[in-house]
Amino acid sequence: MSKYTKQDIIRIVGEEDVEFIRLQFTDMFGTLKNVAVTKSQLEKALNNQCVFDGSSIEGFARMEDPDLYLYPDPDTFVIFPWRPQQGKVARIICDVRRPDRTPFEGDPRYILKQTVAEAAKLGCQFNVGIECEFFLFHTDENGRPTTVSHDQGGYFDLGPVDLGENARRDMVLTLEDMGFEIESSHHAAAPAQHRINFHYDEALTAADNIMTFKLAVKTIAKRFGLFASFMPKPKYGINGSGMHLNISLTRDGRNIFEDESGRLGLSGEAYYFIGGVMKHMRGMTAVTNPLVNSYKRLATEAEEPLHITWPAGCGRSFIRVPKARGEDTGIELCAPDPATNPYLALAVCLSAGLDGIQNKILPPKPFGGSVMELSSQERETLAVEQLPSTLGEAAKALKEDEFLGRILGGHILEQYTRTKCGEWQEYLRQVTDWEIDNYLYRI
Repeated sequence: MSKYTKQDIIRIVGEEDVEFIRLQFTDMFGTLKNVAVTKSQLEKALNNQCVFDGSSIEGFARMEDPDLYLYPDPDTFVIFPWRPQQGKVARIICDVRRPDRTPFEGDPRYILKQTVAEAAKLGCQFNVGIECEFFLFHTDENGRPTTVSHDQGGYFDLGPVDLGENARRDMVLTLEDMGFEIESSHHAAAPAQHRINFHYDEALTAADNIMTFKLAVKTIAKRFGLFASFMPKPKYGINGSGMHLNISLTRDGRNIFEDESGRLGLSGEAYYFIGGVMKHMRGMTAVTNPLVNSYKRLATEAEEPLHITWPAGCGRSFIRVPKARGEDTGIELCAPDPATNPYLALAVCLSAGLDGIQNKILPPKPFGGSVMELSSQERETLAVEQLPSTLGEAAKALKEDEFLGRILGGHILEQYTRTKCGEWQEYLRQVTDWEIDNYLYRI
């Protein structure tokens, strides 16, 4: 059942003195975009008559066929709490369509909607809870971001050691004003690193929430003279930032991952879901970890790569099985980072899991030891695979996974992998400070 009608939005805009409405959408690389209209143009926008030049958005339309239309989703309407109380600003998240009004195959939100619809055919709803980490850094005299912070706090520290406590509190309050249910927030493991966890929701809402969350966090940080970075590994020698996904499936309101009599308290469908995710994870990694920098988080300072193992007998497992049971039974996917496009990340995760359920794909045996202590033969016997170690390797794995290619569609697969391969090749051509420091005077 819809939350708002078009008439509701027009009425609220008038009653609340809203002057600007931002029509937001997300490109295939996870960057939030928008077209702003005044309230005089709101009815036109709600009637899906707002057109924009898609050729200006990387990976979207071609120059010879640039026009795309924004289709606002009324249920995503919200007034920004941080804008002036007179002449307020609101936003609506939009789907993207072609001039013939068919869905644009390069719209990540459309890809997730398709996947959610496939789950619905099985009577299932995909639920996702997010644990997102980020850093708060100082800006320089010109307002540009740095990686400098005087914060020396660690896990669960509080003020005055936690120098971002006040900013984080305002972020939480702002998000709650926007309808989020925040479960917890705290200082994370690294200096200047923070985490905010929000309650699970169905997949499309969860993806919308991630995009809103990042915008709100960056906006509130700026108020405090800080820069909020969702870069996976902004500094050497300290923890990087992850975005763990806590996922479950429900059918007729019942969590189908839970089975008191099952091993680990999990149902057969939960095992199959895990099996599907593990089968496709190498290809999924180019989506869930989309930057060159992402792979510097996955390889820790101990040089131990993240392996595709489960459950979490140690902190390096790819999948954790949290202790909560009953309606809270779920699995936690630990690899994704905050740079991911949430629409595509949730689409490939759900699709892989459904592939596991439909084809009864069992995961390898649970493994809780240190993978690094195993011989290559033991790893082969236990079917322990390693995640891609570079963006180039991940993009190659994505291109080779025909199932994921069908989920993303030809347009996104071609544009996305071409761009990511290009980023990797450009990175390989760089001469870094590390190389200069280590080789210039020695050779």
